[in-house]
Amino acid sequence: MEYLYILQDALVWVITIYWLYQIIISATSLIKLKDKPLLVNKEHKFMAVIPAHNESAVIESLIESLKQQNYPKELLDIYVIADNCTDNTAEVARKAGAKVCERFDESKKTKGYALQWFLNAKVEENLDYDAFCVFDADNIVTPEFFNNMNKKLCQGEEIVQGYRDIKNPTDTWVSAGYAIFYWTMNRFYHLARYNLGLSPLINGTGFMVKMSVLKEMGWNTRTLTEDIEFSLQNIIKGRKVGWALEAKVYDEQPIKFIQSWKQRERWTTGHIQCVKHYTKGLVTGIAKNKTLMSFDGFLYIFGIPMMMITLVLAAVNFAIYLMGGMDAYGLYMNYARYLMATFIFPIIVGVIIMALDKKPIRPMLKGLVLYPLFLGSWLFINIKCLIKPRMAWEKISHVRDIKINEIA
Repeated sequence: MEYLYILQDALVWVITIYWLYQIIISATSLIKLKDKPLLVNKEHKFMAVIPAHNESAVIESLIESLKQQNYPKELLDIYVIADNCTDNTAEVARKAGAKVCERFDESKKTKGYALQWFLNAKVEENLDYDAFCVFDADNIVTPEFFNNMNKKLCQGEEIVQGYRDIKNPTDTWVSAGYAIFYWTMNRFYHLARYNLGLSPLINGTGFMVKMSVLKEMGWNTRTLTEDIEFSLQNIIKGRKVGWALEAKVYDEQPIKFIQSWKQRERWTTGHIQCVKHYTKGLVTGIAKNKTLMSFDGFLYIFGIPMMMITLVLAAVNFAIYLMGGMDAYGLYMNYARYLMATFIFPIIVGVIIMALDKKPIRPMLKGLVLYPLFLGSWLFINIKCLIKPRMAWEKISHVRDIKINEIA
């Protein structure tokens, strides 16, 4: 019994310190810092890179939004990687004005492989681009995106994540869950860490990488979450990811729970792969770089282990109860605190985020009420993927062909 009490106290301290750290970091997002000075003053040349698999329904709107950028047309080239397409994505993209590279490889079908094939080829060609930006085919991009990314380059940033917003936040409670999740990440993770001089993470789409970084490292990812993996590779080297609040991109999120479940299974599997491949590098980076940024990167991949620690704590509490070391009231109160943190606190955080970022709350009420279900299901997804990871890449169909002027 004594050993169970010691284990219980240790687990409580680990969980408390972990979440106290996250709360303190998140609070720094409320601080408005001065903009960084420009180190150079020039207009850089960009590639817009769009991996696309059977996206003929939506890709034209993305290309049109890129052609409407308030940025010199001769300094922006649009490339579409038509990846294992069986529809007319390539034809639609060419007619819309993009340069199209078609790729066929049934053994390597993920977005990460498509980017690796294309970007490493561009390094070999040694073209005169200063940076590239990656978008998903269902995105639409606000007109000032490249002006803002150019500013970040002029400030000395090398890798920068833009603000990822949602096309369809009010379609269903599932798409609303994604919206609240991304809005929370944008402010309480990315902006908070950028304010502190730590490293945000690139987040799938709407990010920029300087060509000098690509030439140094190549694009060599092997997990199902190539965005997080590339971020961790750079954090290990001591290179920060930047954040561009005004470089906004909108994407379409799943509206059905089963679609969402499969997508988040893939994300969780990729996260587990990153834990496997990069924990040692991050620990080595902490010792080598001796920075809070390296430690913070390590804590990011510690999310799933922290979930397991929480479940172990719940089991220890139950064991103490069975052995007579805790009455039923104490057990219920411990579980009530966990349920409160899981099911009530996220709603409060969601309301705070929406108020801070001036998002309309009324159309999102159903999504807010059901947001704990969205997050709670992730617990079961994590457990399932620890037992049986989802290695197959299943396409999420995109059908919402929304124009940039409709978002405005």
